[in-house]
Amino acid sequence: MTDSDIKNSTDNDNNEEDLVSKSQLKRDSHALQDMGSKLVEMPLGQLAKFNLPDNLKDAITEARRLKNREGKRRQLQYIGKLMRTADISFIEETLERMDHQSQTYRQHFMQLETLRDRLISQGNPVIEELMEKYPTADRQQLRNLQRQAARELELKKAPTASKKIFAYLRQLSE
Repeated sequence: MTDSDIKNSTDNDNNEEDLVSKSQLKRDSHALQDMGSKLVEMPLGQLAKFNLPDNLKDAITEARRLKNREGKRRQLQYIGKLMRTADISFIEETLERMDHQSQTYRQHFMQLETLRDRLISQGNPVIEELMEKYPTADRQQLRNLQRQAARELELKKAPTASKKIFAYLRQLSE
């Protein structure tokens, strides 16, 4: 084998690596369409977190407006086409973060519920712990809510104060 044969062989290998199968291109295209579909179905408040190019924003707005199934399908294909030419790394990261945030949010929610339950059952020690963690907290309000919630629990009434405690803890944590 000569040097030119080796060179031609490596050139062919490089060309084969550069070529992507038609099936792979379709999978990539469908993935972009699915991502575009998530953006279309997303609430406006969440969509505002994305820094999208104007043409993509317009296409998403148009897709939201369409009611015809076939028209919406074509619009989603168009959104996928626009996304092929745009930098979608930011969109992917934000979607991933939103998925992660929902899990993180649930965990945070559970921690606040546990803290509320401890506050109702244990009282002052937990209030002191909260005052250390959140110096801006109103000690008197926490004590009043804790007493009300304990009384409601004892009398088997609706947990109104318990809900107020949770809302207050949530406000403090944000």
